Amino acid sequence: MKGKILFIFLALNTAIFCMQKPDTTKLNLWVPNVVVGLNVSEIALSNWTQGGDNSITWTLNTNSELDYYTKSWSFRNSLKASYGRTKLGGGDFRTGDNELYQESVLARRLGWAVNPFVSNSIRTALSRGYDYTLTPPKIVANFFDPGYVTQSCGFTYDRHAWFKSRLGLAVQETFTNKYRQYSDDASTANKLEAFKLDTGLESVTNLKVNVMENVLMKCSLRLFTRFERLNVWDVRWDNDIIAKVNNYLNVNFTFLLIYQKDESIRTQIKQTLQLGVVYTLI
Repeated sequence: MKGKILFIFLALNTAIFCMQKPDTTKLNLWVPNVVVGLNVSEIALSNWTQGGDNSITWTLNTNSELDYYTKSWSFRNSLKASYGRTKLGGGDFRTGDNELYQESVLARRLGWAVNPFVSNSIRTALSRGYDYTLTPPKIVANFFDPGYVTQSCGFTYDRHAWFKSRLGLAVQETFTNKYRQYSDDASTANKLEAFKLDTGLESVTNLKVNVMENVLMKCSLRLFTRFERLNVWDVRWDNDIIAKVNNYLNVNFTFLLIYQKDESIRTQIKQTLQLGVVYTLI
């Protein structure tokens, strides 16, 4: 499965390589791009004889960037967060989207094919997350419970605004409070640790390209492996296709695939298709 994902991603990069030209970026200035969106869908039925039930779903999200460039340095920051809830019939609201992912990368330009970098990333739930397959639903996550923080250093290829890739040595910390199954060390019996430290390798590849005049595609593939288990990789493959209808309406398709053995031995997949209101703050 992971091999197929890598093949598709690399093939896509190769196919688009000749279509893009590198962007020019203003130097010695902060370059912000802060976009927020609200997606709402509703079904309201009254005296409806063909079956069905009322439903309402809302999702609030942001996909923002803040970059700073000089002749010798680049400092890139990104934030992706989403929170949404769904109500079906007379039932209670249920949490759907519930994630924050922040990343910062500082790179030194030396005129080489690749440049040295240091980075830091944070991933956590924004609020309580529930397992709705259980009755009653059980809380399985909360804000920074677990929280994943990763630092890495190595070399990055970032000559093009639309394509960036980096590889480096990495340290990943897992923080928990109540839900220590994510940070537990299986080798220690009768003890549940609240903190776990992993060292290994991290690879991150980002693609951002306008496939049509009003259609933007953003892809990010993160791979992480621990030195003690080099045959096991954490995979996060995040894809967004944003079609702009007008200045305030977008159609958004997202596909997120996660494989992380300490969370689940099965591949996790989240897919959404939404029409929403968007506003560019900066």
